[in-house]
Amino acid sequence: MKKVLFLLMVLTLSVYGGDADNWPAWRGSTFNGVSTGTGFPTKWSQTENVAWKVSLPQGSGSTPIVWGSNIFITSVKEGKNLLICFDRRGNILWEKTVGQARKGKHRQKGGGAHPSPTVDGKRVYVYYRSGDLACLDFTGKFLWQENLQKKYGKDSLWWDLATSPVLTKNLLVVACLQDKPSYLVGLDKLTGKEVWKQDRNMHAPEESNHSYTTPVVLTEKGTEKIYVLGADYVTAHEAGSGKELWRVGGLNPKGRNRFRSIASPVVSDGILVAPYSRGATLTGIRLGGSGDVTDTHVAWLNKGLSSDVPTPAAVNGKVYLCTDKGTMACLDIKTGKEIWSGKLAARNVRVSSSPVVVDGKIYVVSEAGTTYVLEQGDKLKVLAANQLGEFTLATPVFTRNHILIRTYKHLYCIGK
Repeated sequence: MKKVLFLLMVLTLSVYGGDADNWPAWRGSTFNGVSTGTGFPTKWSQTENVAWKVSLPQGSGSTPIVWGSNIFITSVKEGKNLLICFDRRGNILWEKTVGQARKGKHRQKGGGAHPSPTVDGKRVYVYYRSGDLACLDFTGKFLWQENLQKKYGKDSLWWDLATSPVLTKNLLVVACLQDKPSYLVGLDKLTGKEVWKQDRNMHAPEESNHSYTTPVVLTEKGTEKIYVLGADYVTAHEAGSGKELWRVGGLNPKGRNRFRSIASPVVSDGILVAPYSRGATLTGIRLGGSGDVTDTHVAWLNKGLSSDVPTPAAVNGKVYLCTDKGTMACLDIKTGKEIWSGKLAARNVRVSSSPVVVDGKIYVVSEAGTTYVLEQGDKLKVLAANQLGEFTLATPVFTRNHILIRTYKHLYCIGK
């Protein structure tokens, strides 16, 4: 089974590669919330099976990013955007400020540093609500810096920016999906210079224009492509030019004006899965085609079983999703049919982080800081519920037999 998983991931290998020791982007090396690592802990508490924990200056939903001996965390400190680099023992190697921070809007979840960093093995790229975008090397030296809002127009999102930058082979790509201007931009990852800019104004009603999703970058039939969800559409773009290749609409058939999108798409087995409608619909879309392929490429539509905030994970013909109220489900990715579903706990739990599939298990962290560990089988089976007791939005990261969990107060390293 592990060999099959590895081969399937290689077939859709992203620019980051498939090294199980590293976690180079928000949803991992292949954008699907799956790790090929093994030997991760199943049970822990605030004091048991914790290798180390360190205090963080301000809360965020940003995911820790790992490459080699470096762990990168974004935050805000004293009114400045912050990037912190830790070593594998939790020691701070360096920290850098990246422009003036912009305060968050949401009373509890607001923040200026929700986008996760991304790395290419030599450089780390960070993006903040202020529009500040920067590239640094692993010693903390700035290689280039830009402010997208000063260059292309102010952020018009009603809530806090959460879209993470993504890497293609040669470019750093950022999606700004909002009221006009709404666009994708591809920057030379070495210099920060604009290579292409693609408008993406879909004329969705009011807040439905707004998207907090992160694009997916994968290679399909030898061509590197970018998949984007937001403003009532899924679009596919050529990575080298930004040119739109195909689109699927119909995600908001009644023209609801509050269908902003938060959960990102996930791709596996030739199917893109799009959560939408504030957690009311899940759409399976076959990859490929040209132009508007709404009528020909929608494989299935599942109403009533989806997620608004958590992004699903997908691998080996299955989609694993967690609703915002803690219902976990497994679906057949080809048909959208439910294989199993059930609640993580007897009472509803609030979930904003995204599930991760690793070593035959599924890990999901609630906002209360409880990590539920489920068996990756043919029915719902909760193996453990591990409580840290701290407010948590960030998705956990799996690397070298350890789990990194970022709460609003601390960064925990779980494991021996």
